[in-house]
Amino acid sequence: MPDNGGSPITGFTVSIIHNDAEAFSTELTYCDRSLSTSTTCTIPVTVLRASPFSLNWGTSIFAKVVATNIYGNSIESVAGNGAVITTTPDAPINLNENTSLRTKSTIGLTWNKADFIGGAEIIDYQVSIA
Repeated sequence: MPDNGGSPITGFTVSIIHNDAEAFSTELTYCDRSLSTSTTCTIPVTVLRASPFSLNWGTSIFAKVVATNIYGNSIESVAGNGAVITTTPDAPINLNENTSLRTKSTIGLTWNKADFIGGAEIIDYQVSIA
């Protein structure tokens, strides 16, 4: 908790950055802590992807917080960043056997990553044989 200046904190206001990387808007549906001293909130990705935030897949989420007590509001916190909008990628495409890689005991497979990779680099592929 931040320094309360001698009076208990009565609430927090959370602002999230827009896709222009400049403007912030207060998030009142999932992070309205104006009457709460809770220091956490959970925002669905669908909200962050929609207006006014309109954040893209792979975007870092920057937020600012203001504390409130009976004397008023604090200055805004420094913009914090602790999350990136990601989801699971689409399935790889164009799976084929590369016959030039075939031996008596191996096969060679090739594929391409999907156009949508979920907002983060692909780090691994799992091959299953049915």
